[in-house]
Amino acid sequence: MSRTYIVTGAASGMGATTTKTLREQGHTVIGVDLAGVEVSGDLSTHDGRITAAAEAAALAGGVVDGVIACAGISAPIAKTTSINFFGVTEFLTALLPALRASDAPRAAVVSSMATLHPVTVELVEAQLAGDEARALVEAEALAAQGPQVGYQIYASSKRGLSRWVRRESISEAWAGSGIPLNAVAPGTVITPMTQELLSTPEGAAFTDAAVPMPLNYHQSAQSIADLLIWLTSAQNTHCAGQTIYCDGGADATLRGDDVWAWND
Repeated sequence: MSRTYIVTGAASGMGATTTKTLREQGHTVIGVDLAGVEVSGDLSTHDGRITAAAEAAALAGGVVDGVIACAGISAPIAKTTSINFFGVTEFLTALLPALRASDAPRAAVVSSMATLHPVTVELVEAQLAGDEARALVEAEALAAQGPQVGYQIYASSKRGLSRWVRRESISEAWAGSGIPLNAVAPGTVITPMTQELLSTPEGAAFTDAAVPMPLNYHQSAQSIADLLIWLTSAQNTHCAGQTIYCDGGADATLRGDDVWAWND
């Protein structure tokens, strides 16, 4: 059965691969990105998110079956929190009315195995409080300390996003509306965003130390697209609130075999 999807970050990387795969399967896709797709929108600003969501919903005729949020950046700059966290959460929230109009609404976002890396608690908490101004202040302070510390902005944005998915997935707004909401956390995906880093032995070694992938090493965008598409298909009726680590075993390597002892 053909479905109507909205995909952010649709012009490149995982978003482009997801869009292409959905269309090959016969679905209608409304792409959202800075340029080159159906809706040109800047998800780094509140007005840009709301406008892009309204335009995409209008193109869908007010009924959206699935939203897949792939847009994101990994730069050690404050804007990363605006795009990676608020650019996803506000955009998805704005599309709730169109999702509720569907017979089988679904939503999935791209998080990261960087959720397992060191984060800044104050930044994560500001994001979860919905306070973008405070989050930007915290992020600017990290960025001012150089790229190594500034990377925590990215990790914090993805940690916050996975926590938001977990929290909101069981709320009246999402579960109460029959909408499964989940996240996928990739390992090192070969995309234009990572090609430069992986092009040198030093860059690859640095990446592999932070993201150990014993299963099949670096992954294609297709591996993530396929999982995102299943999570937003009508087949997924009960998977909710999960951050699924599709990461070649990085999560299992870093956290080990016991992630249940918290309840002992």
